Amino acid sequence: MEISNKEQILRHVKENDVKFIRLWFTDILGFLKSFAITDTQLESAFDEGMGFDGSSIQGYARIDESDMIAKPDPSTFTILPWRPNDGARVAKMFCDIMKPGGGHYEGDPRWILKRNLQKAKEMGYEMFVGPELEYFYFEDSKKPVKTLDYGGYKPLRSRKPHKSC
Repeated sequence: MEISNKEQILRHVKENDVKFIRLWFTDILGFLKSFAITDTQLESAFDEGMGFDGSSIQGYARIDESDMIAKPDPSTFTILPWRPNDGARVAKMFCDIMKPGGGHYEGDPRWILKRNLQKAKEMGYEMFVGPELEYFYFEDSKKPVKTLDYGGYKPLRSRKPHKSC
């Protein structure tokens, strides 16, 4: 059964002992940001969204216009595959970022993507997008941390100075 609307999610959360829901979104550089709400706040999050300080997110808002609303997208609901010792489960949902007075926040990368996908569709194009995953290999878990792969980047301290010709 696909879980994709508010009522189904609220029931699924209760039946599966989900106590925390992570609300996910990205900053303008694509870095994942999130905050958690409790299961008792979930219905309100669907109806009204959850407020947060947009000035603390790179590229979002100045301090004098910092109020933002994270509105969860029910189609992205997933229970995360770990379980804390107390048994309470954690779920996540991606959010659209809204302005307090209503309407989408123009700087929300998710909204920008949706608008551009719609424009492409109107022009007769079909766009396919996906995340670019990055990771690093570490020699071990001891300090100091030693990476085995620089992902195409060399740390400045290990670069040799160029000889002038």
